[in-house]
Amino acid sequence: MTTTGWAGSLFDAVPQKPALDLDAITRGLNPGQTEAVFHDDGPALVLAGAGSGKTRVLTTRIARLIGTMNVAPHEILAVTFTNKAAGEMRARIAKFLGHEPKGMWCGTFHALGARMLRGVAPLVGREQNFTIYDEDDAIGAVKRVMERRNLSPKEFAPKAILSAISSAKNALISPSEFARNARDTFATAVAGVYTDLEVALQQANAVTFDDLLVLPVRALETDEALRAHYQRRFRYLLVDEYQDTNAAQYRFVQLMGGGYRNVMVVGDDDQSIYGWRGADIRNILDFERDFPGARIVRLEENYRSTPNVLALANAVIAENTERRGKTLRATRPAGEAVTLIEALDERDEADFIAETILTRMSRSDLARRDCAILYRTNAQSRAIEDAFRRRNIPYRLIGAVRFYDRREIRDLMAYLKLVANPADDEAFRRAVNVPKRGLGDATIALLAEQAIAEGKPMLEMATRFDVLSGMRPAARAALEDFGNLVQRLRTMAVDAAVDELLRELVQVIKYADHLRAEGPEGLERIENVREMIAGAAEVVADEGGEVGLTPLDHFLQSSTLVAGVDKLDPNADAVTCMTMHNAKGLEFPLVFVCGLEDGLFPLARAAEDPAQLEEERRLFYVGITRAEEKLYLTCAEQRRRNGELMYSMPSRFLEVIKPSLAERGKTARAKSEGRSGFGGYGSGYGSRRGNDDGWGRSGNSAGAGTGGAKRSVGPYGSAGYRPSGSGVGANSGDIPFGKAPGGFSTPARRERAPEPEDESQDAPMFRPGERVKHAKFGTGTIAELSGSGRDTKVRIDFDDEEIGRKTLVLAQAKLERGWE
Repeated sequence: MTTTGWAGSLFDAVPQKPALDLDAITRGLNPGQTEAVFHDDGPALVLAGAGSGKTRVLTTRIARLIGTMNVAPHEILAVTFTNKAAGEMRARIAKFLGHEPKGMWCGTFHALGARMLRGVAPLVGREQNFTIYDEDDAIGAVKRVMERRNLSPKEFAPKAILSAISSAKNALISPSEFARNARDTFATAVAGVYTDLEVALQQANAVTFDDLLVLPVRALETDEALRAHYQRRFRYLLVDEYQDTNAAQYRFVQLMGGGYRNVMVVGDDDQSIYGWRGADIRNILDFERDFPGARIVRLEENYRSTPNVLALANAVIAENTERRGKTLRATRPAGEAVTLIEALDERDEADFIAETILTRMSRSDLARRDCAILYRTNAQSRAIEDAFRRRNIPYRLIGAVRFYDRREIRDLMAYLKLVANPADDEAFRRAVNVPKRGLGDATIALLAEQAIAEGKPMLEMATRFDVLSGMRPAARAALEDFGNLVQRLRTMAVDAAVDELLRELVQVIKYADHLRAEGPEGLERIENVREMIAGAAEVVADEGGEVGLTPLDHFLQSSTLVAGVDKLDPNADAVTCMTMHNAKGLEFPLVFVCGLEDGLFPLARAAEDPAQLEEERRLFYVGITRAEEKLYLTCAEQRRRNGELMYSMPSRFLEVIKPSLAERGKTARAKSEGRSGFGGYGSGYGSRRGNDDGWGRSGNSAGAGTGGAKRSVGPYGSAGYRPSGSGVGANSGDIPFGKAPGGFSTPARRERAPEPEDESQDAPMFRPGERVKHAKFGTGTIAELSGSGRDTKVRIDFDDEEIGRKTLVLAQAKLERGWE
């Protein structure tokens, strides 16, 4: 296969050769950093420990290549883990050079894949203006395919099917290969949906998030001229966070770096925490197998954390076996000891965290933005949020609902996607009834059937006289008006800025009036719309656009690829709350790692899987190493799970915490109301006697616990601690947990376990945006969930306008899911 039209457009800059003060930018580098920066040609693996200054290494090396090695910026490809990291890298390089490194490709795998795909779209059956489907769009497409295949969403959850397809794509498994290996009913169902979904995506000129990796790899593999072009262009390839690459990303690096082989990957095997979504730690462990003769550089000097924090981190991660081995060395002077606190329950834990923050702020110049609360699952934030609200402590949640996932934003984005790509049927389905136009399910179904039969987009069907003529007058008029509006916006989009386009759209469809009718909640949504319009004006201006992309295409691509952490404002006067997965790459003076109980952290399902248990331990290591100055670890005697209060077991990860590694104490409530009278063994974690390890795990117990097993628990340690005003008291020899009748039970087998940060000790059965059916009120869409356990309430927008929005108690509502 040969290609045309892509080669010339890729070279979008003329090489510049500025003067560079190399001595100034390399001054202060330690020996390991210097070795990495001055590595010239050939492959290299930089094992960069947490806080070891890897960003400086990468940016300094790139500046050296451009400034002193006569390498043109367009000959460099730099891959980062987040969009935020890409922006910071580009800014630092520009500062070193005195100008922007124009022409250099710098971004995440997905962003670079999207950029490459725009230039070679015809090779993979797409046009340049393709739509990038987010998860909700992709689930919608899966549901349509399932309908055509008569697959019940009750029997096969659309999200589970999409997850299986996503895993297959990231492993570079084609639909035909997946079908050949399908061995059970679920896999067979997935195989059929996977095959049809690829056809549907191509017809809609759309790609999924995973396709941004898979399709560029496919193009590079199948088109020799294209592959040779990129291998000639990019003389130097630098990849950050290499330990978290999956099969598709790994293959992308192989293909792009296969020419000059000047591939430098930077990563930390001890921070590989994304195995649950396809990342393969073997990519970094076996780097020399793929790139023989690679130079290995270790960065072990830590510039972030105090010696006490690093001593704990080193002790924790040393328990893992799947690692290359390195020891972080502190460059900072000694600081405060790590503190390990036992609370009575999650509310007591949250109260301790809130009071400790207030106390420390009152006695130092600590700001709220200096504090971070890290937890294993998103549901743990509920008690913390309650504690902060009671004390008027501002906070921000990272990894909760993204701005672009809010209903009102998705409504307007559907219009923009349809304007940019008229073949996007998922965008059509959403936009055509926002606001309500009196179009029923039967009308939309008729359009869909006609579109499928002719292989045409639904928008085209909605504007054809022969299709409309058989409809009732009101529906025909509504569709004609809608089609005219989209065409008007398409014409406007040729010259208008995205914010102007949005203002026109909002005014024409009277969207503010539509939201205002919802009451106080609608007013908040109007503010979000205003923020969206303001943001649209900034995105293209800030990022400078991209060669070959219209402003609208650029805005849609940027909005789809943005992550929660990318929008983290470092100057916001608020405490940051997030899962440890979201904390990757961040650092804070004061950090709390909470919920350290077996079954929660590590998760119950990791108990019998050594590889998963090691990944959980690496995640704990990531959490620890976010702390710059002070680290608190907290656990609770009991915690609510599914609305019931259950006794807990301390995390097995705490076994390595000897008295020399952390101060220990209890909250006042844990002392006065907690369990007592259970004997223990020894005076610290990790004590052993006979077949009992002092942690309630006897003999060969895997630790997560199965119902009714007898357990005895060791002591919480003899060293007491009481920070002023914290409510923590010394309590030599206190027993942390007593006997836990059932502990955390292993979850039942299911088609797919939830993603780690979403697995919850008290998770709702439903989620906002999900379609449900109520026996009395009919079908509707979940707008909001609140409360927990048996008190969980659900707010539903029912399709029947006379019923409207209702708030129900989830336990009594008897909702059926999966309804369209």
